[in-house]
Amino acid sequence: MHMADALISPVVGGVMWTATAGLTVYSAKKLKENLDDSKVPLMGVLGAFIFAAQMINFTIPATGSSGHLGGGMILSILLGPYAAFLTMASVLTVQALFFADGGLLALGCNIFNLGFFPCFVAYPFLYKSLSGERATQGRILLASMVSCILGLQMGAFGVVLQTLFSGISELPFGTFVLLMQPIHLAIGVVEGIVTAAVVTFVWKARPEVLEMAATSKPVGPFSLKNLLAGLLVLTVVTGGALSWFASSNPDGLEWSMFHTSGKEELEVPSKGLHNLLGGIQEKTAFLPGYDFKPSESQKATKEGGEKTHAEPAKEEPWPAVSAGTSFSGLIGVVITMVLVGFIGFGLRKLRQQR
Repeated sequence: MHMADALISPVVGGVMWTATAGLTVYSAKKLKENLDDSKVPLMGVLGAFIFAAQMINFTIPATGSSGHLGGGMILSILLGPYAAFLTMASVLTVQALFFADGGLLALGCNIFNLGFFPCFVAYPFLYKSLSGERATQGRILLASMVSCILGLQMGAFGVVLQTLFSGISELPFGTFVLLMQPIHLAIGVVEGIVTAAVVTFVWKARPEVLEMAATSKPVGPFSLKNLLAGLLVLTVVTGGALSWFASSNPDGLEWSMFHTSGKEELEVPSKGLHNLLGGIQEKTAFLPGYDFKPSESQKATKEGGEKTHAEPAKEEPWPAVSAGTSFSGLIGVVITMVLVGFIGFGLRKLRQQR
């Protein structure tokens, strides 16, 4: 659900940026009040893991579509809602700025859709109620499935409303919503299973992590070294190699757009705020599309091929082994860890100065 700038108007983008900024300040204030020292490195590693995991699109059978992990529920369950929201905002900001994944004007929408609904709605009102005070493997699975599915449904509906209020006539509300909700229902089922697996792994290794997230308070000194090491290894493998196995099918949003308007991407306005922010993103995104930037000769070859259509398009190999993808995954993991760590240590420093 990484929306491009073409899907929203400057007014809607500005409103959602304001709402997201408010949530960010609120989350930072709440987290600073009860920030446990052990949570900062966990925030960094989990943020890096979500970045890497979002690079892997999985095929939705019989649809021609694909989906990827949102990650908001994993972060909420293991970090608590405030740390989770700040971590998700960091992940999406890194993706937009350095990898051109989601627009800068739409960044407020993307953070709200992928962060607010799982962190402040699905986690406190669904997951915590269903998992109970004493978690079991069965309760974790049930709570993860329900909260992931409904959280993703809310996020998908948020996308539809934002395009509606933006006046995007190419995506009429009725058709768009009837495509967005079912395809994201299927994606939510897969995310629920993955979320339950990750949470169960952490619960068995360090149940204190879930307790700390649920109460938003320190639960006493305990070591996270082994857990952090295991998650970091999984993160590096995911970003550096498993990303080759991502599905080439359009994701749920692109698929819904194509079946609504006949296009997977809409044309971006060439003037105004869209053009300004697009130009900024073009300069900051040094690995657009999670790959090396093409040279001028490669661009010319591609454009010439598109114009002549002399040869039929070749089917892309799978897995798509690519040094550019691996480098993007690894450098993105590092940038995300640094950014989230900077936020966490900064908040801890502010708390100590009170």
